[in-house]
Amino acid sequence: MFHPLRVRTIERITDDAVAITFAVPPELRETFRHSPGQHLNVRYRLDGEEIRRSYSICAPATEPPDVPTLRVGIRMVDGGAFSTYALKELAVGDQVEAMAPAGRFVLAPRPGRFAAIVGGSGITPVLSMAATLLAREPLARFCLVRSDRTAASTMFLDEVADLKDRYPDRFQLVTALSREEQAAGLPSGRLDRERLIGLLPTLLPVPDVDGWFLCGPLGLVREAEGALRTLGADRSRIHQEIFHVAEETGAPTTTARITAPSSSTLTATLDGRSGSWPVQGDESLLETVLRSRSDAPYACKGGVCGTCRAFLVSGDVRMDRNFALEPDETDAGFVLACQSHPVTPEVELDFDR
Repeated sequence: MFHPLRVRTIERITDDAVAITFAVPPELRETFRHSPGQHLNVRYRLDGEEIRRSYSICAPATEPPDVPTLRVGIRMVDGGAFSTYALKELAVGDQVEAMAPAGRFVLAPRPGRFAAIVGGSGITPVLSMAATLLAREPLARFCLVRSDRTAASTMFLDEVADLKDRYPDRFQLVTALSREEQAAGLPSGRLDRERLIGLLPTLLPVPDVDGWFLCGPLGLVREAEGALRTLGADRSRIHQEIFHVAEETGAPTTTARITAPSSSTLTATLDGRSGSWPVQGDESLLETVLRSRSDAPYACKGGVCGTCRAFLVSGDVRMDRNFALEPDETDAGFVLACQSHPVTPEVELDFDR
């Protein structure tokens, strides 16, 4: 369900990125209270076309009676309809529709040692994680390894510097710039697998870290995961969220490609109501549902955000791409409806689980 929100502030944080804060009406405060790391799915009509996008919340999470702060970071994407609009036309007082915060890439505050490897705008959800964790849990430590092109393109410089000043004994920061030399710190270059294998053990005991959070472009996340596995990190402690996946990029699927049946029927449950519809042609199961249920959840339609996550009750499907679900989720029977196609005559999904 979407709710109207007014833009309260717009801050230019780099030449190609802004931070937008939405005003939360009193009656929606609990609806929009987020967990550290969650995102907002926003909807806007531009030139008569409905545009949906997913943006991570960068503000620390709050608890009652504090008012939730809804602040998202948006970086300009080449050809991006909403990001271009947000940076060039969106104004304070404008209205945007948003769903309640969602996502399972979260860090609930608790004692322990945590770390993140991020690239570019991947800092956005991790900033919320680190700020919330350090403020609420005095027995927690956080190490942030971030990669950016240049210092001028680095998002949330002041916010990260503030964490370093406020928690000098519990917050560790390492910055790598791929296109610019730094006066101090790491030499210029990408944070690839080999480089991370050499760097991470000098910062902290990799296998003993209670949670690793990887966020950013697909290439960086894959390189970081490979480095962590080589260094002995437990797979169950590695969590990831992908930004900026090229259209031609493939991904391992949970089901091998099998010839689709000549006809198939999808039964889906959404918000407590069920319906059955024929699957037409090679459309995804999400597209099948949307033909009759415009309230079906989705944002990116690219297998990245995870908004269309559903439980496969019966039947079998193939997923074209999956950059959102972790192995334990697919093992438990969850699929991405936007990437799923039937391989059995009958398929049933449950969006409410």
